[in-house]
This record gives sequence, C-alpha cells and structure tokens, in this order.
Amino acid sequence: MKSLKLIGLAFGASIALSSAAFAQDVTIAVAGPMTGTESAFGRQMKNGAEMAVADINAAGGVNGKKLALNVEDDACDPKQARSIAEKIAGAKIPFVTGHYCSSSSIPASEAYADGNVLEITPASTNPLFTERKLWNVARVCGRDDQQGLIAAQYIAKNFKGKNIAILNDKTTYGKGLADETKKALNKAGVTEKMYESYNKGDKDFNAIVSRLKRDNIDLVYVGGYHQESGLILRQMRDQGLKTILMAGDALADKEYASITGPAGEGTLFTFGPDPRDKPTAKKIVDAFKAKNIDPEGYTLYTYAAMQVWSQAAKKAGTTDAKKVMEAMKAGKWDTVIGPIEYDAKGDIKQLDYVVYRWDAKGGYAQIKGNGT
Repeated sequence: MKSLKLIGLAFGASIALSSAAFAQDVTIAVAGPMTGTESAFGRQMKNGAEMAVADINAAGGVNGKKLALNVEDDACDPKQARSIAEKIAGAKIPFVTGHYCSSSSIPASEAYADGNVLEITPASTNPLFTERKLWNVARVCGRDDQQGLIAAQYIAKNFKGKNIAILNDKTTYGKGLADETKKALNKAGVTEKMYESYNKGDKDFNAIVSRLKRDNIDLVYVGGYHQESGLILRQMRDQGLKTILMAGDALADKEYASITGPAGEGTLFTFGPDPRDKPTAKKIVDAFKAKNIDPEGYTLYTYAAMQVWSQAAKKAGTTDAKKVMEAMKAGKWDTVIGPIEYDAKGDIKQLDYVVYRWDAKGGYAQIKGNGT
C-alpha cells in the first residue's frame, strides 16, 4: 500500500510539474482568413507560423520559455477581426502575426494597441496600416504605394500608347492598390481609358468585360483578390478578349491557376522577390517541401514575422510588447526573406517589388529585368 501511495504521489508531482511548465509557455497568435474566399492565404500564414514556432522551440524557445501558437480566423471580415483582436488582447497574448486583409489589420491594430499587443502583418500592404502613428504595428511586406509604382512603371514602358483600364473591388486593399497604381500611371503621363469598380464576391463580370471589349482595352489592372481576378480573366477569354490582366500580390497563390486553368497564362502581378529562391532559405524551404507544403506567397513572410519578433524579444530580454517593439526598431534582423530593418512607422526599409508572369502550367516566375 505504501508503495502505491508513493507511486501516486510521484505521478501527481509529475502532472504538477508538466502543468507548471505548460503554464509558463508564452502564447502567441496568428490571425487571418482560415475560412472564406481568401482561405488559401490563411493557410499560407498558418503553415508559416506553425513551422516557425516549431523551429524556435527546437532552438530553445524565447528567453527560456517555449512558444504555444493560437490560430484565429477573421475570414477577412473587419468586424470579426476586431473581435479577435479584443479576444487576443484580453488573453494577454503579447504578439500576433496578422492579419492578411488590410481591411482586417487596420481595425484590429487599434484593439491590439489598447491591449498591449504587438502586431506584425506579413501581408497587409495598405499604407494606412503604418500611417496612424500607432506604437504597436509593423510589417514584413511592402506597401501599396511601392507596389503600385512598380506596376505603373511596367505598364508605362511595356504598354506605351495602349488602352489601359483599372478596376477595383472597393476594399481597403483593392481600391487602395488600384488608386496608387492610377496615381503613378497618371504621373508617368498615362491616362486610363476606363476606371470601374465591382463588389468583392461578385461572380458575373460580363457587363464589365463588355465595356473592356468596347473600349479595345489592351491591359486591365485589377485592384482586388484572386477569386474575382480569376473570374474576370475567364470571362474575358469567353468573350474572345486577349486583354492582359495585371494585379497585385493577392494573385500569389496557385488557387488563381485553379480558377483560370491554362487561360491564366500571361497574367501579370507584383510581389516581393520570391524568398523561396534565396540560398539562405533553402533549409527551411526543404523542410516545408518534406511536409508536402509549397511555401509560396506569404508562407515565408509569416515565418519571417515570427523570426523578427522572437529575435527582438531575446534582445529585449522580455516579451513585453512595447519593449520588444523598441528593440525591433533599433535593430537589424536576419530572416528567411532576408535582413530586415524598420523605420519609425514600422515599415521595412529594403523590400522591392518585382513583376511576375503566370504560365500555362499553373506556375509563376519573375520577369527577368522586370521590364521597368
């Protein structure tokens, strides 16, 4: 009986110790569209965050503590994003990588600021995200005023004298990107022949396509997401248009090719230099591929956001959000997408956008020299 009591005490002590260790874990979060029309990008973010947490923990964690990951779904809905942000802040989680849609990141960031949560977005490119003088926001991607400029330079050089149309989906991301591209085009002396909007979630674009056909549009620039862009492309081809479609970084997922099929060949889009091609990323890319995951789009950007935060937290010696942000803005961080330094707003100093082209096999590659 005595031995049984000792075993019971030992077992209880074991549970207590493991519970104590678990209680000391630092919980961080990833928030994005895990469901809905942009769930392909939520999947990219989740994959990047999970791999980063596993690798950071394998290397000893942060300041002697292991990380635990909380995954939250905002479905790219601003109200849902705000609710998630309040939940994360209420749980005293010090860091979140998110969100994907700018229309989610912007309202969420205010709740994070109030709740002492540091937010690094891997994907939200609207300038307003870092232009409101909030202490807690940063990104590892570029901005629409950078992305729109590159698109405009490409169009002005390669479609000189051609008929250009600009579309937007009225979202914070889509309209913001379309407007920045229009502004840069107009400054370069190019005036679009057509500027039109549609609603995110629309499926019938035949009226817009008929206008593109009537105006003999050579290139249509779409400020919007991959689902609608793919449908616009398909409906253009159905009406016999050979018009080139160009868009932004929201086309950086193979789901675009699944919508368009071979018809998507020749589609252009802007995105940062592909980190999968960097020699410094080979080990991590190989680890993803060993799990049958292609770390495309924002997978490695999310991984990089985790790297920046973990390195800055180690430098600061704490996970306190304000102290980590101070360390982030004062340092230079080695990441899978390359070295990162921040300005006072929380924007990175060194990312350049480039132009990619989709091929008939459902892949995309950077255009050599970019043609800009």
